[in-house]
Amino acid sequence: MPGPTRRSRRGDTPPPRTGGSESEVLRGFLDYLRTSVAAKVDGAPEPQVRTAATASGTNLLGLLNHLTCVERSLFLGEHVPDWQATFRAAPTDSVADVVIRYRHAVACANEALDGCTDLGTPLPRPRPGRPAPSVRWALTHMIEETGRHAGHADILRELIDGSTGR
Repeated sequence: MPGPTRRSRRGDTPPPRTGGSESEVLRGFLDYLRTSVAAKVDGAPEPQVRTAATASGTNLLGLLNHLTCVERSLFLGEHVPDWQATFRAAPTDSVADVVIRYRHAVACANEALDGCTDLGTPLPRPRPGRPAPSVRWALTHMIEETGRHAGHADILRELIDGSTGR
């Protein structure tokens, strides 16, 4: 059987090697997914990056805008009044703006998490009016949320310009 063609080869980054603690594993995989999804959006061409590629209206820039809002809500306690609206970036936002905003939200979330030594404790900044989930639950949920949308981003980016890999 012939080997893969140049077009079908993937530039995948393997899963992270983390420390052995539960916190190091969870945070290592979350950061791995965060880096992957930001890389899918970074450098994507306009206007395709914001053009809906599915009947639901999902677009690459909107996915990263949404993940920014989830990070800020979950780890920083910010209120999101309309979750559906988070799936659209503002028309004036460039790709670089959204990527920078996402990376800043991730840095702020990581800073908030850096002081957490017990994964069973409540988040340091719960959302107003809601009981704070444990840090463990929040990390696991954010891995699931980011991983799901990273998969969507993989497909959307490939449809835009053929880019594949993590």
